[in-house]
Amino acid sequence: MLTLTGRSGRGRGRRVSSCGGGGGGSSGDSPPLERVFIWDLDETIIIFHSLLTGTYATKYGKDSHTIVQLGFKMEELIFNLADSHFFFNDVEDCDQVHIDDVASDDNGQDLTGYNFAADGFSCGGGGGGGGGPGGAGVRGGVDWMRKLAFRYRKMKDIYNNYKNAVGGLIGPAKREQWLQVRADIEAATDNWLTLATKCLGHINARNNCINVMVTTTQLVPALAKTLLFGLGNVFPVENIYSASKIGKESCFERIVARFGRSKCTYVVVGDGQDEEQAAKQMNFPFWRVSSHNDLVALYNALDMGFL
Repeated sequence: MLTLTGRSGRGRGRRVSSCGGGGGGSSGDSPPLERVFIWDLDETIIIFHSLLTGTYATKYGKDSHTIVQLGFKMEELIFNLADSHFFFNDVEDCDQVHIDDVASDDNGQDLTGYNFAADGFSCGGGGGGGGGPGGAGVRGGVDWMRKLAFRYRKMKDIYNNYKNAVGGLIGPAKREQWLQVRADIEAATDNWLTLATKCLGHINARNNCINVMVTTTQLVPALAKTLLFGLGNVFPVENIYSASKIGKESCFERIVARFGRSKCTYVVVGDGQDEEQAAKQMNFPFWRVSSHNDLVALYNALDMGFL
């Protein structure tokens, strides 16, 4: 279901060429970006939060205990990955909106062999402290910010290296568990993720359209979720934003500042009031996802060139 506001609704009822490229993408250079699809994550692309709360089981007549247990199993995998490989224990209290937000504090030091566990970095502590025995410095100071930036650079590298092979990152035992949980969730949710990834893949295959994620999940767990649900190939790490600190409208404003508005149109896809209200404020069309049929309809609209 698409709610259109303002000028962004032009082109309904006919094929739009805005994501086909003026020259069919035949030039050597990439065609200019013309459409940005801004996606919510939970309950839009993936079913996760409603597994934990049992609301999915209630809505679709599933066995509540089984569904909730699936949610817990995936939650364990998410936080295990976040803690083990994405420094969540270190950065939970100084989470960022975007992976590159502290990149300007990175001096480019070679991190080969760098011992993150022994550099004394900590986000904890009151007021301005948090230096720790390793002398990481005052929170917000140059040394402290540099060590924070190192962690986000390492996260970015790990995401890029394993975006299509997260099983190799988590190891054989966890990989088997992960594959089983993924399969069980997909069966229990009647292929919800498959329907969503068809839409994402269709957009991703276009030369001048992109997928961007804006989630209320903190950035680090969001990266873990994205990899574990097999979405790394359609969401480059640079296209993931966390609204947990600044809200969705502020994230949308950042995305517009990044990609521009004069030649680029935006479509918001989500299930919640947060993204719907933010889309309304930004005068973006909003596609509500509240059922499997909404994802099927979205794919059809994409396939027919209406979006």
